[in-house]
Amino acid sequence: MKKIKLNLMLCALAFILLLASCTNNTTKFLVGASTAKSFNYKNMTTDELNEQLKSKDFVLIDVHIPEQEHIKGTDAFIQYDKIENQLEKLPSEKDAKIVLYCRTGRMSQIAAEKLAEKGYTNVYNVVGGKVEWDKKGYK
Repeated sequence: MKKIKLNLMLCALAFILLLASCTNNTTKFLVGASTAKSFNYKNMTTDELNEQLKSKDFVLIDVHIPEQEHIKGTDAFIQYDKIENQLEKLPSEKDAKIVLYCRTGRMSQIAAEKLAEKGYTNVYNVVGGKVEWDKKGYK
């Protein structure tokens, strides 16, 4: 009986952890020598990006290296590993909506973390990037 209860508790815990990992907001923690820093940005699906492009109210930036064919509506190309040195290409308001994408989502995730670290508060990472965009058949 104790074994069954333990198994049920472990299954419940695994389910809770699975649900927690499905959130659309992402918080990253980097632990330094004496402090922990939290970087906040939001994830966006390609479906959400496609819908929001219909009434665009954000800056869309491709951060993939090497430069690739851009999603229609892209405002700028800034290499993900140089974005923190090219802030003049971004809106001056730190709360302006900025959407980042790359080929698969990893480079844009890194760039989103860097912008959040610099104090930008309305940054989005397109999950799946251009590969997922093309897979869905979006133009």
